[in-house]
Amino acid sequence: MKHHVIARSLAAAGLSAMLAGTAAAHHGWAWAEGEQTTLEGIIRSISFAPPHPSLKVETDGIVWHVDLGNPRQTQRSGFAEGSAKVGDRVVVLGNKSQDPNEKRMKAVRITIAGKNFDMYPERIQTN
Repeated sequence: MKHHVIARSLAAAGLSAMLAGTAAAHHGWAWAEGEQTTLEGIIRSISFAPPHPSLKVETDGIVWHVDLGNPRQTQRSGFAEGSAKVGDRVVVLGNKSQDPNEKRMKAVRITIAGKNFDMYPERIQTN
């Protein structure tokens, strides 16, 4: 009986560690290129759902997934429900995925109708 309890505990601990690693990889910056680029397009969807807000942005017929800051950072930037709508033009400054086949970007700033929303102001690179 003890053996089964230990085995279950170890399996649960392993699963927790695996999920934590996946979450950390998703929320960190390791997956993104170091160089920032600009993406301009049309907002196709907006989500404020956990784990963090995001946009789907279409440019040249390709839809990109754009991760915004965590909910608190996104709110501090001033970007909230009603700040933009599907169909609005957006300029995203951020870091693209290191995988060129993954159309994903982590935004440090989004600009809508001339208004900047700085998700990560300390990360904005100026040339």
